[in-house]
This record gives sequence, structure tokens and C-alpha cells, in this order.
Amino acid sequence: MSSSTSLALRQIRRLAAQRRVRFTLKALRELASLDIGMDTEDACDVLARVGPTDLVERVRSVITGEWMYVLKPRVVGIDLYVKVLLRRDCLVISFHEDKGSDDEEEEDS
Repeated sequence: MSSSTSLALRQIRRLAAQRRVRFTLKALRELASLDIGMDTEDACDVLARVGPTDLVERVRSVITGEWMYVLKPRVVGIDLYVKVLLRRDCLVISFHEDKGSDDEEEEDS
């Protein structure tokens, strides 16, 4: 893992622990549709605990040019797909079950 992605991972954990996380409408809908009863507080807890093996890639937003970080943590036996942007806060773009395919839509704020 490069030093920039390692730094980003630490920043994601720190912001999540401080509850400095915002969710796009898309991410909120995806979170609500999970069958495991998670809310935004639970999602922040997940982000606060992500480790190096959860960070699978860094991709550049075609809309803003910013780096987005794709995380795939496992929670209660379910593999999740989480995409975040780091700004002043952590912005969650996607938060859904990982079904093995890439997240097709990109929604930046």
C-alpha cells in the first residue's frame, strides 16, 4: 500500500470516529436497503474500523477528478462495497452489498 493510500485510510478512520461523515442520497438509499438493519451510526462504526485489506482500489472521479477510495469490508457475514471521497469530511458515495461487480453509477457532491 502506498503512503498516500495509507494516509487516506487513516483519515477515513479518523473522520468516521469523529462522525464527520456525510452520505449522498444514493448511499443512504443503499444503506437502508441492506437487510442487516444498519443506520448511519453503524456505517460510521464500519468506516472507523476499516483496515488495509479492506481498501481495494483508488479511482479518479470522472466528474470532479478527485480520488475515490473503494473499500470492501465484511460485516455480519456480508461483503460490503463502500466508495468514499475525502474532503473536509468523509463523503460516502456508495454503501451496499458487494455482488462482485463494479459500482456502475458515480454520484459526486
